[in-house]
Amino acid sequence: MRVKIALCIIGSLLALLTFWRTTPAPSADAQPQNPPQQKQPQYLGPSEIVAAKDGKTLYVLCEDSKQVAVVDLAAGKPTAFWPLPGQPTGLCLRPDQTRLYVTCAKPQGVVCVLELPGGKLLQEIPVGYWACGPSITPDGTKLYVCNRFQNSISVVDLAAGKETARIPATREPIASAITPDGKTLFVANHLPNDRADSYDVAAVVTVVDTASNQASPIRLLNGSTGLRSISVSPDGRYVYVPHILARYQMPTTQLERGWMNTNALTILDAGEKKRINTVLLDDIDLGAAVPWGTACTPDGRWICVSHYGTHELTVIDGPAMLEKLAKLPDQLPQGQNTPYVDRSVGPASLVKDDVPNDLSFLVGLKRRIRLGGAPPYQDTPESAKIKGPRGVVVVGNKAYAAVYFSDLLAGVDLVEKGAPVQRLPLGPEPVWTQVRKGHVNFVDAALCFQQWQSCESCHPEGRVDGLNWDLMNDGLGTPKNNKSMLFAHRTPPSMWTGVRPTAEDAVRSGIRHIQFAVRPEEDAVAIDEYLKTLQPVPSPYLVNGKLSEAAERGKKIFFDPEIGCATCHPELLYTDQKMHNVNSRGPYDRRDEFDTPSLIECWRTAPYLHDGRYVNMKEVFTEGKHGATIGKLDKLTPQQIDDLVEFILSL
Repeated sequence: MRVKIALCIIGSLLALLTFWRTTPAPSADAQPQNPPQQKQPQYLGPSEIVAAKDGKTLYVLCEDSKQVAVVDLAAGKPTAFWPLPGQPTGLCLRPDQTRLYVTCAKPQGVVCVLELPGGKLLQEIPVGYWACGPSITPDGTKLYVCNRFQNSISVVDLAAGKETARIPATREPIASAITPDGKTLFVANHLPNDRADSYDVAAVVTVVDTASNQASPIRLLNGSTGLRSISVSPDGRYVYVPHILARYQMPTTQLERGWMNTNALTILDAGEKKRINTVLLDDIDLGAAVPWGTACTPDGRWICVSHYGTHELTVIDGPAMLEKLAKLPDQLPQGQNTPYVDRSVGPASLVKDDVPNDLSFLVGLKRRIRLGGAPPYQDTPESAKIKGPRGVVVVGNKAYAAVYFSDLLAGVDLVEKGAPVQRLPLGPEPVWTQVRKGHVNFVDAALCFQQWQSCESCHPEGRVDGLNWDLMNDGLGTPKNNKSMLFAHRTPPSMWTGVRPTAEDAVRSGIRHIQFAVRPEEDAVAIDEYLKTLQPVPSPYLVNGKLSEAAERGKKIFFDPEIGCATCHPELLYTDQKMHNVNSRGPYDRRDEFDTPSLIECWRTAPYLHDGRYVNMKEVFTEGKHGATIGKLDKLTPQQIDDLVEFILSL
């Protein structure tokens, strides 16, 4: 009996084995035709914030979800989310609190007029391209809007509900603030607009007389770039502008004591319309990377600056800082030489010009408050989730920062030192995808030695800072213009001299040799994935999304074999990914051939050529004779060159 049972079992096993060997594996066609898609996390992306006059309500611009969140401060949570018709970029309140104005970035920028308290969309007022940074006059009659990618400022008559004037700015006006008397508007221009190979390269603040709409610039210190916000003191006497102060003329051989990038606050005299001084927000051995938002307390006592890269808030004693600045002489008494001062061990500022290089100037006058609670280099699982504060607003003695990557607001008590940071979630705790984690890493200065900078410092939004940098990729003394990261992973090699075969190599090299850090491979992989998602912004030179008549003529010239532009810049990415000698070798170069850059979004990446010697694209052809080594550039008339430039800037 036992033998029969054993034989049956063996037979069954053999049958199963035969079936397994002869049955084909399921093919791809056998899989479900529509497999369930993994739902991607929905991020809010809080980036700007304003407070109601009574201090009970905050209005938070949620960039990623295209909404305004209405936050009840007493309840500590949002009570409503109002949808918007486009990419929101900025907001401000009407003085009588009956309207909220939200700028939205479209090819045709608009101001959305929302009725309060309900949030009903009453009107969309057309303004310029990539509208942002709105400010309203104290009497509530006029609104000023920065048209970032058209380098202009729109003046909107709110009673008429339309734009009535347009004022020129310098380069990427991104934020504005108006004096309490309504007479003067100050506008922060994001980037410099200079030759990158010159000695002085700096962004400017545009000053507008609101009575005449006449504009004039206030030039910031050499190396000033990355402006994101601007505020006016409550008494109207001072203007505060946070920004990066780059030491781009130094070879990038180290980072200690701000060797490559420092992070600064410039103070302007609103009445005199001139720079008072520039103070550093960093400590001697700890950078305060990517300063972003700024706001003052109603009494002007405290000046707050958020740091997108180090996830903290700096709180400065305003009157004490101004008093200390005022006591410094313009120069030492005649015959007195400046003694040697070791800036690493004590106060270094003997005259006013010393201040922008003095990492100790604000010692005792500022507090740096980590929004995650943990000290630098000691992130806990909880503190590591608080990343990316941007816009700041002050309500009474408390500052609130919109924390972009964490979908929450962080509240900081400005009076009670050591008080815990309040967290006001706007939604569920976000789950970061690989791409989102890469974006965090791109911004996060924790990936850098002593947190002096992040990838975002030199590549804002993955693009350019308008500066030349002497990187060690190709030897000391060979400065090169910063390149956009757009399509970097699709257009090898990387760097102007092609020293990195791929963008992946360049990312890892940047962490090692620019951030001076050793990081897990997963950090670089995530950054790669983020950079691969960058998409071009449609050119402001397009007309209703299409080439203008001039650009259409320029397109024919571009693809004319006799002119030869398309030989090195073929469609679709407008680069052949090769090295060429186009007679652009400069006095510091050690080679003749340079990488052919993609022309996509080149309207945004001035100055041009590998050393940034040309401020605009027309100069590339008229002064640089670019393309003459391949085609018959000399046969083009001035009008044809204008048409060619129009096409290239439309890409």
